[in-house]
Formats: sequence, structure tokens, C-alpha cells
Amino acid sequence: MSLNEALIEHKNTLLEALQSDAADLDDVLPELRAADIAEILEEIAEEDDDTPTVFALLAHLSVERRANVFGYLPADMQGELAEAMSDETLLALFEEMSSDERADLFNLLDEDRREGLLRRMAKQEREDLKRLASYEEGTAGAIMTSDYVAIPSGMTVSQAMMRVRQTAPDAETVYQIYVLADEGRLAGTLSLRQLMVARPGALVDDLMIKDVIGAKVDDPQEDVARLVSRYDLLAVPVIDIDDRMVGIVTHDDAMDVAESEATEDIHKGMSIGQLEDGVSRVPLWSLYRKRVTWLVLLVFAHLFSGAGIAYFEETIAAQVALVFFLPLLIGSGGNAGAQAATLMVRGMATGDVGVKDWSKLLGRELLVAGSLGLTMALAVAPIGVMRGGEAVAMVVALSMVIIVLFGSLLGMCLPFLLNRLGWDPATASAPLVTTMIDACGVLIYFSIATAILTSI
Repeated sequence: MSLNEALIEHKNTLLEALQSDAADLDDVLPELRAADIAEILEEIAEEDDDTPTVFALLAHLSVERRANVFGYLPADMQGELAEAMSDETLLALFEEMSSDERADLFNLLDEDRREGLLRRMAKQEREDLKRLASYEEGTAGAIMTSDYVAIPSGMTVSQAMMRVRQTAPDAETVYQIYVLADEGRLAGTLSLRQLMVARPGALVDDLMIKDVIGAKVDDPQEDVARLVSRYDLLAVPVIDIDDRMVGIVTHDDAMDVAESEATEDIHKGMSIGQLEDGVSRVPLWSLYRKRVTWLVLLVFAHLFSGAGIAYFEETIAAQVALVFFLPLLIGSGGNAGAQAATLMVRGMATGDVGVKDWSKLLGRELLVAGSLGLTMALAVAPIGVMRGGEAVAMVVALSMVIIVLFGSLLGMCLPFLLNRLGWDPATASAPLVTTMIDACGVLIYFSIATAILTSI
């Protein structure tokens, strides 16, 4: 059974249990994972437009389980449900949520609701929530959690194990332990495994790793995700401007960031603006607005291709067979350029290449693109002979080499140029690259045709 089929079956079972007997529902819910329950609730709210059923199902969950499920719901749905909850219910939910998810939900509420909730919270929880909610979106501070295991410097292993047992129930992860010096400054880190196998009387300071890989609160979140991926970390400690540890970014949060950034780059790569939600949930007007701008601009960019064709009307009239190869040539150049642009954009996103590598990559692309152009020219030359004779075949083959070479170099260089200008390299999208190559390819093709055919 596929995942979708299983979710449909679970949804139907839940709805039947809700309609028949609450006891049946209490038997079904514990068998489902929190992520699956969240997806079922999302589907009920969107497809069935049945918010009361969503609340009824949530009410049958314990507060702890409800908080876990809530973390898997989309942000807009979390906000809608939270607005409909009483302050008492929402505060109980806050107490069970992880600190980072609590801060995200808090930021979805309106200002008056936030102030009312803060007044009813304990001072320590209030200060922690306000601090986490204050960090700018897209930074390490915005995705970190303050629920981590920390021990003071100077402890023995037995003392540290006692501290871990005390703080572990509320921690996001217990496998990585952080050693703090005076005023909360990060001194080092060690794993739970190191602590468990060490002698009880050994000092933690002698066991810990002092060269800690960490991040600043204002570092871009994609940089933090890259650290997790590069060094296979369970979590990355986050420090403030005074080198005091304020939280950690866990592996699962880093994976969410990586997925979000990859999705954003893919959308930009096809000239689509960033979507606030999934494609199935985003409003039609928003989807139209995100796509229309670039498409209209590219329509006018294609006018240059039309102008180029109009300029070479005499050449086309003298040898009509040239028109047959026009889509083939500019399409090949566009495809080659889009490939090169995609490779560079992805390489820059993962840190594999940088601006300093431009000259080296240029030489490699010249060799690869030249080889590709020659191969494609050899493939299309026999068709040129059949359609228009040897002269047309020569024009088509030579144009293919130059257009593919030009398109590949343009696709490779454009991301670096945009990066140098301070723009997102992902803007060097396939539609943008192919449109530019279309216009230039027309000029290249018919210029070569005019030069060769008029001399014969």
C-alpha cells in the first residue's frame, strides 16, 4: 500500500470513529504518527472545509501529543487554529511545544493576542519566547531552539551525568552536550557516548572538544544547514555577539531549511516568485501573480528574435530551407545554456563553486561546450544536405557549433555576473537564459547564412 493510500484509509477510519463513538477514536489515534495525523487534519481542513472536525480530532489528543501534531501543520493553518483557541488552551499548547516551534506560532498571532499571552506567562518563559521571536526570519536565530543540554565547565563526569538526567526531559536532543564557561560562553562540546564511557571522576574539560563548529545568531539559515550537511552534525550551537550560547539548530530543522532553499531555487530557476505555501494550497491569484511578471517580460524579450528574423528577410527569401533549422538551432543553444546555468547555480548554492573559480570553469566549459557543439553539428549536417544542399549544411553545422558554444558560456557566466551584482544567481533561470540565446541565436544563424550563401 502506498503512503497516499494509507493516509486516505487512516482518514476514513478517523472520520468513521469520530461519528460513531469517542472510544473508537481513542483507540485509533494512538496508532497513528503525529506527522500522519497532521497531514490528515490538513486534508480535512482544505478539501472538506471542515474546521470543526479538525478541532474535534485535536480535542481527543493529549496536550503533549497535540503540540507534537501542531508542529507538523502548515504555518497558515497553525495561525487559524491558534486564533480560534482560548488563551488557556493556547498557553497549555505553548508549554508542550518545543521553543522554536512555540516562537514561530507566537509570531503568527496578532499584536494584541501576543501581549495578552505574554502577561499570563512565567517570567523565564516570557523572556525566552520574546528573545526567540525577535530574530529576523531566514537567520540561524529564527530556526534555533533553546531546549538543549548544557553543563558548567569544571564538572566531573558523574556530576555532568546528574545534570544531563535533570535537563534531558525538556531537551530537543541529548546526544550532544555543551560545556559553558563564565556568563554562558561556549567552552566546548562532547557527546553523550563520551560521557557514558568516561571515568566518573574525570573532568569534563579534559574530555570535551574545544574547537566547536558553531554559528552566529544572524548567520543565514542556509549557511547553518550547509554546516550540518558538510560535517554530519546532530546540531549546531548558536552564539550571540558576546560569544554566549543561546540555542542550537538541530539536524531536522536544518533539513527543513535545505528543502525550503532548494524549492525556492527551483522556483526561481523557472522564473516563479517565492510561494508562501505549497503549490496545492497557494491562492490562485497569488500563483498567477508569481508567474505573470517574468512571462510578460520574456514575451517582450522575444520581440528581439522577431526583429532579427525581419532584418534577414532577404536571406530567408533566397533560401527558405534555412527556416526549417531555426527552431532546432536556437532550441539546442537554449538547452545547452540552461544546462550550464543549472550546474552553476546549484554549484554556487551548495558551496561547490565560487566567484574565484570562474576562470577555471570558463576553460572547462569552453572544452565541453565546443565538444557538444561539434557532436550536434555532425548529427544535423546530413539533414542540412538533404534539405538544402551542402551550402546550407555548412551554415547549419557552423551555426550549431557557435550557438551551442555561446549558449553554454552565457549560461555559465550569468550566475557569476548576477552574484557579483548582489542578485540571486538563481535568477539566471532557464527561461531567461533561453530567451537571451533565442535572440542572439537568430542573429548568429542568419549572419553566418548571409555571409556564406552570398559568397557562393
